[in-house]
Amino acid sequence: MILPVAGAAAYLVLELLPDFAGTRSGRKTIRTVQDLVNPDRDLKSAAQDYQTAKTIDNAQRLAQELLLKGQYAEAAILYRDCLKGLHEFDPLFMYGLAQAEFGLGNFTLVKELLDQLIAKNPDYKNPDAHLLYARVLASLGDSRGALHEFEVLDSYYPGAEASYHFAKLLQKLGQTERALAVFESILAKAKTGGSHYNDLHGKWVKLTALELRR
Repeated sequence: MILPVAGAAAYLVLELLPDFAGTRSGRKTIRTVQDLVNPDRDLKSAAQDYQTAKTIDNAQRLAQELLLKGQYAEAAILYRDCLKGLHEFDPLFMYGLAQAEFGLGNFTLVKELLDQLIAKNPDYKNPDAHLLYARVLASLGDSRGALHEFEVLDSYYPGAEASYHFAKLLQKLGQTERALAVFESILAKAKTGGSHYNDLHGKWVKLTALELRR
């Protein structure tokens, strides 16, 4: 009873409700509580592993955690260190660096990185990298190119994020009715997608609902 609220909640789930802890809802609750108690645990763990052994895998893991925390400059340094020797054109590291540079607002560099990624790895397929390319075109003012990429993404991207950014671009370009239709399709998918879909894509579904209430 003297534990902090979050710690007490974790104790309740793990010790007093073990059956609940084994369910998907229980695991989600545990992750939420852990994030409240120690929000930087994964970053600290990755940093410690990297300091112990500065391997390419540990560097990539730490860079990914830095991205998640919005520490883009630090992530970019690590990804650049990874892009050497045999890994000079590794698509995973090139995409990671592009994400970091996008976070820093270096849009021209991001486009160059993604163009080079595809040129060096023509068989590389990554919906998130494709989405980043569409977003950077929009950021650079290439509305025609961005619309083309978003239209392709809207037909296959596994989730709501691409459609949300597509609708926002349409809004910006004054294509209000078309934007509204894309927003409504996001909510329609959420209604039929089940709890797992909404757990994964809840952020974009909520943002869409806010847009439609305006």
